[in-house]
Amino acid sequence: MSQDLLVQRLFESLVSGDRPTARNIINETFDQGATAETVLTDLFWPTHEMIEKLFRADQLTNLSYHLSTRLLRMLVDQTAGMLRKAEPRGETVFAACGPSQGEELAGQMACDLLEAAGFGVTFIGGGVAADEILANVQERRPDILVLFASAPSDLPGIREIIDALKVNGSANATRVVVGGGVFNRAHGLAEEIGASQWVYSPADLVDLLTLPPETDEAPARRAAEPVRTVGKAPARRTRKAA
Repeated sequence: MSQDLLVQRLFESLVSGDRPTARNIINETFDQGATAETVLTDLFWPTHEMIEKLFRADQLTNLSYHLSTRLLRMLVDQTAGMLRKAEPRGETVFAACGPSQGEELAGQMACDLLEAAGFGVTFIGGGVAADEILANVQERRPDILVLFASAPSDLPGIREIIDALKVNGSANATRVVVGGGVFNRAHGLAEEIGASQWVYSPADLVDLLTLPPETDEAPARRAAEPVRTVGKAPARRTRKAA
């Protein structure tokens, strides 16, 4: 079965709240040789993107949105527990996202994959004020600050965090990476607000952060939108920011 058809099947089961069918689709995917990573990146992520896109366009009822995001989160939780864990990398990630259900779900997928890749991850979810995030980053001084799947309403807070980190210099070594949500819909926005890098999806976030660190001379990189197929391990690419 093609990826598009599989995503459509899962989407239909989620928006109707059909838990047994949703589970069966995932089990069938595993039976066909998919790994937990490819299910997260090649099935759950595009399905999540479809749900968010239709909801923003008022093509999903609030009821269907709640059914789908809650059921998808259950499936993500179950699948994340099956991820193969890499050796610890010795790098720390502090992650936050916007307050909506969809933003938290996207942030969770990103953090699950980062943890499996060997990063030490702290994820606070959404709904935390920018000044609290900033204070925590200044105290923890993580290697990477990830602000994932943000909505337009989150941008002032993100800009406040980035500007403050640059002004006071208390966390100069912290890379700020943004991704998903509004950053995917408005190319150039990440650069405009001063983020170090941006990525399209959770899988591309892992790809970007496992590359060698940027040098002073090297421009920031961002991950290109991938073409993926469930059950296969596609080559992942990065390219320089525009």
